[in-house]
Amino acid sequence: MPSLLIYKIPIVYRDLKSELFSKAKYIFVSFIVIVLCFTLFNKNYTSFFREHKPLRYNVNPTYWIYAIGDYVSKTFASTPQKLQEIGLDAKVDEPEQTYKELVIVVVGEAARADHFSLNGYKRETNPLLAQEDIINFSNIYSCGTSTAHSVPCMFSILTQDQYSYKKAKATQNILDVLSHTDFIDILWRDNNSDSKGVALRVPYEDFKNEKNNPLCDTECRDEGMLIGLDSYIQAHKGKDILIVLHQMGNHGPAYYKRYPKEFEKFTPTCKTKQLEKCTQEEIINSYDNALLYTDHFLAKTINFLKQYDNTHETALIYMSDHGESLGENGLYLHGLPYFMAPDAQKHIGSFLWLGKEMQKEFPLETLRQKQTKKYSQDNLFHTLLGLFEVETELYEQKKDILHGK
Repeated sequence: MPSLLIYKIPIVYRDLKSELFSKAKYIFVSFIVIVLCFTLFNKNYTSFFREHKPLRYNVNPTYWIYAIGDYVSKTFASTPQKLQEIGLDAKVDEPEQTYKELVIVVVGEAARADHFSLNGYKRETNPLLAQEDIINFSNIYSCGTSTAHSVPCMFSILTQDQYSYKKAKATQNILDVLSHTDFIDILWRDNNSDSKGVALRVPYEDFKNEKNNPLCDTECRDEGMLIGLDSYIQAHKGKDILIVLHQMGNHGPAYYKRYPKEFEKFTPTCKTKQLEKCTQEEIINSYDNALLYTDHFLAKTINFLKQYDNTHETALIYMSDHGESLGENGLYLHGLPYFMAPDAQKHIGSFLWLGKEMQKEFPLETLRQKQTKKYSQDNLFHTLLGLFEVETELYEQKKDILHGK
């Protein structure tokens, strides 16, 4: 019956110019309303949809349009792709070196640069790292604003401008290239969601469960990923070793879960994942406490590497996947399109620590001259090649933080 009523309503058609102007006017007004709603109620929306992701599938009428486009893009609009092998010519420059290399790459989570006391933040969020002789990169930016985008991008040979989900999925990454040398053993340990496809062809261990990670209370802790690494290193003598540790870090919105009780230094805190129930001060306090725990974890990882200073060339690279908005201009969490995302979601924490043998090859006084130079996650691929002294046509020295000018 309602359909019949609508059918009976006469429709008056105007000329093309009038119709286009009318549609454009309504679209503009609708866009303004959407932006206002997003800005004024961002705290409510971001935490709610982050914790209730399946609800995205019930948003009508927009979601079915997105789903059709996404399905076409990944099926009909693309042909099956064979994995492109790269770096098959890779070889270690000095396979008979006295000291084998032991390198740990820590992939951080949602750690924004301007909340690191190493970068001048008013709070002491890096008290332990400040005592270490590290090279802190204060001007480094992420490839994307989400884990799913940034993590595969930072390990890919594709630059930020070239990167796409399809291309990265169909192309080997730096872990594959290092594996081609047959001289570098690789291990990925994950305390986050997963490797986002990066570690599909290397040994992978899930530390987000009590079976592998013995340090679990309200959730499994990042420092649990260090347990058992001694045995792994002993079992791979005679080889260079790369270990990747993917942190839970500052994953929001439940920042209060990201650290043990003894790291609750900044109070009052937000003790819920529903950010709309907390003040901005409480949210920032919880976030900073999580950074304080990351400082503890990273310092502990450096101390772990120091045990091997007399037998290996040791190094640690820390690089967060993206940053995080904490209420500035009404924005929370991360994931905005890169072109419109604030620096808080793109400007990331990152540093380098070198053991005493590695410092002989890369003097700290030289590297300190690069601390404020602008870098991005694009540099990681070539920096790892340079660090492991891998010869391959893929290597670009100018993109290598250690060897580049």
